[in-house]
Amino acid sequence: MAADVTGPSPRTTVRRGKNRAVHDTDQVHAILAAGVVAHVGVTTDDGPIVLPMAYGVRNDEILIHGAVANAMMKAGRSLDVCITVTIIDGLVVARTPFHNSMNYRSVVVRGVATAIDDPADKMAALKVINDHIAPIWDTARAPSESDFKKTLVLAVPLDEVSAKVRGEDPIDEDIDMDGPHWAGVVPLTSTWGEAVSAADLRGTPEVPAAVADLNGTSAK
Repeated sequence: MAADVTGPSPRTTVRRGKNRAVHDTDQVHAILAAGVVAHVGVTTDDGPIVLPMAYGVRNDEILIHGAVANAMMKAGRSLDVCITVTIIDGLVVARTPFHNSMNYRSVVVRGVATAIDDPADKMAALKVINDHIAPIWDTARAPSESDFKKTLVLAVPLDEVSAKVRGEDPIDEDIDMDGPHWAGVVPLTSTWGEAVSAADLRGTPEVPAAVADLNGTSAK
């Protein structure tokens, strides 16, 4: 069971669209479980940068990883970062462009990213990140010592978290209601396609069950 999310701090309190703020721990974790990409922002010596990254969630922390040589990862080691996960569920088309919007689920996490240095814990964290995307850790080749040394894993506590959800029709003005213009929602859905073997695949290894099972299911 996920640990309680502490909730919004002054830095993560939703001020615009407060009616869409989500504070329920289970909903926050559900959004993080459904997402695929986290956009991670950090300030480096060359200025601020935001990069898309794979992630995983373990109890009361979100995990990210990258190459040790990555300037952003080095800058994020024990520094304040901001992590955002967003899922777009549809386009909201209003009677006037001013009221166009999107239906979405999003989570913002702010906190200090801390490197995981303990080898066993680092390996466990890498498994969490990997299996969040494609759960093949137990069936694929284990990471080599070189792979392990080249990878930096950072953990950010889920202490400062805010979430917002929009899932509704356009909000138009009364003067437009009887006009000739259409309004509504265009849902956005995605599914994983059938696995395609690599062009250089040798022999006849079977598609891992965890990968094959993604076919036909809703993409995270």
